[in-house]
This record gives sequence, C-alpha cells and structure tokens, in this order.
Amino acid sequence: MSVEKDKAAEELRSGGIQVIARASAIMRALGAQPQGLSLAAIAQAVGLPRSTVQRIIAALEVEKLVEALPGSGYRLGPALGELIHQAHGDIISIARQSLEDLGETLGETVVLSCIRGQQTHAIFRVIGENELRVVIPLGRSMPMHATADGKVLLSTLTDDSIVQWLTPAPQKLTANTLALPALLEQITQIRGTGIALDNEEHTPGVSAISVLLPTLMGPHAVSVVAPTARFVTRKDEFRQALEAVRDAIGQSRA
Repeated sequence: MSVEKDKAAEELRSGGIQVIARASAIMRALGAQPQGLSLAAIAQAVGLPRSTVQRIIAALEVEKLVEALPGSGYRLGPALGELIHQAHGDIISIARQSLEDLGETLGETVVLSCIRGQQTHAIFRVIGENELRVVIPLGRSMPMHATADGKVLLSTLTDDSIVQWLTPAPQKLTANTLALPALLEQITQIRGTGIALDNEEHTPGVSAISVLLPTLMGPHAVSVVAPTARFVTRKDEFRQALEAVRDAIGQSRA
C-alpha cells in the first residue's frame, strides 16, 4: 500500500493539469459531503474510473488532504483545515481594523463568517457595547437559509446547488423563516445587491444585515447583528456602513 501511495503521490505531483483537475474534483465532491464518501460514490460523483480515484485518493492521503474513515470511505483531511485556517488568519488580519472600527462606530455586534460544511461559520467577531446586545459565539456554525450571512453566501451558488444543499423543506426555525421558493426568489435579488437581511428568521427578537465580501479563498460575509427593536430604526445606517467597510477591505487587498 505504501508503494501504491508513493506512486500515486508522484503521479499527482508530476502528472500535470489533468491530474490536478481530477484531484480538485474529488476534493470538491468530498467537501460537499462532510460525512464522507466511499470510493464508488466518489467515482460516480466525479465521473472517473474507481481505479483512477483510488490512486488519486492514495496520493491525497499521503499529503493528509484526505483521510480514511473507520470501516470504509473517505473525507477531507486535516491538512486542508490547516490551510483554510491560515488563509482565514490572513483575511482576519486584513479585515480586523475595519471590523473593529465598524463595531465601535455602530455599537453593535459585527461578525465575519464563511461557508463551512454547508453552514455559515463565524471566524471573527466584535461584540457590541450596548447594554442589550447580541453575542455570536466565535466558531459557531449556523443554518444558511435563515441567517443574513448564510443567505449572502448562498447567493454565490447556483439555484440547483442551493436546493441540493438545503433540501426542498429547510427547517422552519421561527415564524419568519422563509420556505425554499421564497428564499430562492430573495437570493436572486441578493445576487444583484450583495446585501442580505435576516428579519427574525433564525432567532425571535434578533435581526441582521450582511454584505458579501469576495476573497481569494472564497466568499466571506460581514454582518451587523442587533436586537430587532434597534435594527429596524438603523437598518439603512447599517447597510451604508457595511458597504463602506466592504470597499475599504477590498482596497486593502488590492
């Protein structure tokens, strides 16, 4: 097995664009199924012979980009998580000052998030200074269909991908949670504006507004989260502030 892995690793390093494209397709297939996939399922998902998939998987295992599951099957490996963490660290270092200034100016909670495991995942936050404030736990993953950052991140996907991720009946968390047809209609609008709202769709009494922040490591979202009583009177102010922060962070990355 060690010889096979070494052979596959060499093929992945020297085989050129085709092997890289195939390895990328395999990793994307695994990324879409966090619970893992069998070799047969991976081969079906990427349209390659099982023997080809097995050789590439073996090479990815060597680099810890893929790991075997107990029994059978594979999932993305720890090395990929380390790379993502490093990339997020770069994004946070670029955005930190702008986000801290935004939180201080508005007095509300500000969150930087990304997609992880088909949910929205908070990677940086600034807690608002108001006595009544919303605290988003750092590292918390939340459903994408019922949050402002989740919706703005979903807008980067096709409608078919969104339906596949959410299923035809996403969980209704509050009376305001949108059903899938209404969500898809709203996401069409979000694609044009880069702005999404959460009108107590995840938590009663809490609303949010998010702006899409494209980065080299994929889409991110910056959100302002506040009690609805304050949010409704300051929504336009929050939107203008988020658009300014998006532009400022974009310029600092240029």
